[in-house]
Amino acid sequence: MKIDLMPHKAGFVSIIGKPNVGKSTLMNQLVGARISIITSKAQTTRHRIMGILSGDDFQIVYSDTPGMIKPAYKLQSNMMKFVNSSIEDADIVLLVSDLYDEYDEENVKKLSKISQPLILIINKIDLDKGGQTDSKIEYWKSILAKDPIAIIPVSALLGTGIDHVFNSILQNLPEHPPYFPKETLTDKPERFFVSEIIREKIFTNYKKEVPYSTEVVVTEFYEEEKIIRIRAEIFVERRSQKGIIIGKGGLALKKVGIEARKDLETFFGKQVHLETFVKIADDWRKKSQSLKGFGYSS
Repeated sequence: MKIDLMPHKAGFVSIIGKPNVGKSTLMNQLVGARISIITSKAQTTRHRIMGILSGDDFQIVYSDTPGMIKPAYKLQSNMMKFVNSSIEDADIVLLVSDLYDEYDEENVKKLSKISQPLILIINKIDLDKGGQTDSKIEYWKSILAKDPIAIIPVSALLGTGIDHVFNSILQNLPEHPPYFPKETLTDKPERFFVSEIIREKIFTNYKKEVPYSTEVVVTEFYEEEKIIRIRAEIFVERRSQKGIIIGKGGLALKKVGIEARKDLETFFGKQVHLETFVKIADDWRKKSQSLKGFGYSS
């Protein structure tokens, strides 16, 4: 007897947009897990981070990307290469906007070159004080070179509209076997998430330029039956920044360690022993060799 099987769909969905419009929050909602770190500061995401959602007959490989900016130094140039490569690989592009962002002519030209199916997401509708969402939709209709396959207002923070986004993606996903084993949640190793969680706490605990001047490297990761032992090094660009990170009597660094350890224990589901150390890597954001060592390959 012939059994009709449902065709399997699979594809890459890149999430792009300006800094701080809610791309990471959206991906975490779509995947159903906390893959990307989230802070109130712009440019928190530096890498292309994949979050993978699989079902019996589908697999969606989401890519969270750095916010689209005009690069001011080499790190930002490499971050924009992550954005460009994710667009090139995409089967569908999610362009995330919010009620407030605007695009100049240069950015509009870049968006007009996207050939893949485009879904426009209008985020933060929970902040709409009356008519702002409709105005933003009209704004995008007036500047986009081609019509999106869908325009979806959402609140990524509250989860409003997430089902609509998922259904629109699934309808337009190509037929293809899964790209990853079905149990895979992300392409990143455990050490990456350790460094990201520590970096998130730096972003939430320090002001001005200090968070942007830091990078975190996990130098030791030993998992035992009941505990994970982690050693991490926090790199800054200048000696004065080292003093700020450590704080008076080491209290600032201790606070970062305590907050990171709590999140790491939730993430791994077991006890974590975390040691952090601060080192100086002069002007690492501008040096190709330093960027390569930190995983920002050109």
